Amino acid sequence: MSAREPLWRMIALARPRGTRFALGVLLGAVATGSGVALLGVAAWLIATAAQHPPITALSVAVVATRALGVTRGVARYLERLVTHDAAFRTLADVRVRVYERLARTEPIRRFRSGDLVSRLVSDTDATQDLLIRGLTPPLVAVVTGAATVAVCTALLVPGGLLLAAGLLLAGLAVPLCAAALGKGPGRRQAAARGELSTSLVDALHGAPDLIAYGAMDQAVRRVERADGELTRVARRDAALLGFGAGATTLITGLTVWGTLLLGVAAVEDATLGAVPFAVLVLTALAAFEIVAPLPAVAARLGAVRASGERLFDVLDQPSALAKEPETPGEPLRDETALRVRGLRVRYGPDEPWALDGVDIDVPPGRKVAVLGPSGAGKSTLAAVLLRFRDPDSGTVELGGADITDRPADEVRRIVTGVPQDPHVFASTLRENLRLARPEADGTELWEALRRARLAEDVEAMPHGLDTEVGSHGARLSGGMRQRLALARALLAAPRVLVLDEPTAHLDPDTRDAVVADLLAAAEGYSTLFITHDLTGMDRMDEIYVVADGRVLQHGGHEELLARDGWYREAHTRNGPAAPSASGAR
Repeated sequence: MSAREPLWRMIALARPRGTRFALGVLLGAVATGSGVALLGVAAWLIATAAQHPPITALSVAVVATRALGVTRGVARYLERLVTHDAAFRTLADVRVRVYERLARTEPIRRFRSGDLVSRLVSDTDATQDLLIRGLTPPLVAVVTGAATVAVCTALLVPGGLLLAAGLLLAGLAVPLCAAALGKGPGRRQAAARGELSTSLVDALHGAPDLIAYGAMDQAVRRVERADGELTRVARRDAALLGFGAGATTLITGLTVWGTLLLGVAAVEDATLGAVPFAVLVLTALAAFEIVAPLPAVAARLGAVRASGERLFDVLDQPSALAKEPETPGEPLRDETALRVRGLRVRYGPDEPWALDGVDIDVPPGRKVAVLGPSGAGKSTLAAVLLRFRDPDSGTVELGGADITDRPADEVRRIVTGVPQDPHVFASTLRENLRLARPEADGTELWEALRRARLAEDVEAMPHGLDTEVGSHGARLSGGMRQRLALARALLAAPRVLVLDEPTAHLDPDTRDAVVADLLAAAEGYSTLFITHDLTGMDRMDEIYVVADGRVLQHGGHEELLARDGWYREAHTRNGPAAPSASGAR
């Protein structure tokens, strides 16, 4: 099995707690061995008692029976305690790794939201399932199975060999068959779970639009199809578990009957006594408790492997950021000038350049616009400035320091912004604002709202700052969501404010008002206004016209209007959106 096999990689995640899992295996072996020994000692006690020996001859066995019963319960409890503790701690580490990976991955966007939730929950939890059910029981079975076969072989060699064959069939052959049969259904189960989660989230979040366009019935049918597929896979999984349980029971019965017949023949030949005969048969019966969990574990391996592949698909996503510097340099200066030189970025070796040699300057306290059509590379520029990805070549400097030489969090304390589609959490206005600065008090929150021109609207709400905004801010208008995002950005007290298409989804009247409010609130900040729209360009100190990842024009509003080219053509058309890149050329 390859080291890149998901199951091995999932087990490797538990390496820091290998000692605990080894202790869990030891305790599991003690618990299972005590169960087998308990039945063996009980058989000896009953068979010996039938011969009416002195009571003193039975005292040791009576005490041993009680001791084994207590030991079995205590060892099983400790084994569950130790292994579950180790598995839960490992699971917590895995979740942290996944969240950290997503926090530094922009790649989160390559996964659909419902599918991503399934990866974060069900597929991550599969690690715990593998460690608890797939790691400890097989190791326990090897240890206790070998010991039990050795004891039975010492009593009667043919009986011990038959028991070994039965245990190998029930503990190895049946699980291997179950694993082979469960490989396909397991993979389909993980995919079906992700599809159900995706279709359900899409239907719930898109309900207003689906209803408006009469597409809700189609969305519901999609959910039903996904649920039906998952149900079919679950039925096959249940059938597979039934096969494993039935096959194990059949092998157990045949092995015990075979041991019984061999034992009877040995007693008749006087090569085995009556008491050892009873011990042999009942020990053989108890021995199958050792391998009973294994077929069910093996049947789940296909689903666990598929979950592991989906989990590592997230963890193996390449980071768009270079390694964080280990030692921070001098703190960035408060009066921070932003300087971009020769910036080139693309999303893959064979992809075209999203930015191709861009030069931009944002002096302290100045308002600079980056204007261009969709696909011009504007959002890529914002991603680089906010350190969601690093340049392929060229430099971005803050106060003379290259941002790739500084920790991303330090850069984001200096440069923050209002994205094109700001996320509003399903909580209160207060909690959404305090994401930027958890220690902010009410006065500071209201000041940020006033600067974003949102204070009057919030004051008119019955619960003020404690107003619930709904899922994704559904109870707020588009303009209010943008202003809330701006207030949150202002509360972080940045030095450079990046406004990335903040009016993209607003109607013209709302757009004009929001632009005026954004620019008024940004007074005193170094502001980079990234947009495809001409609104507010007359208030900019400098304008960079960008298309196909390159700067076409650069200058002030009046200067560009006086010059032939893209900007004057767009302004003459007096449309709300900029013309296409082809027309710009």
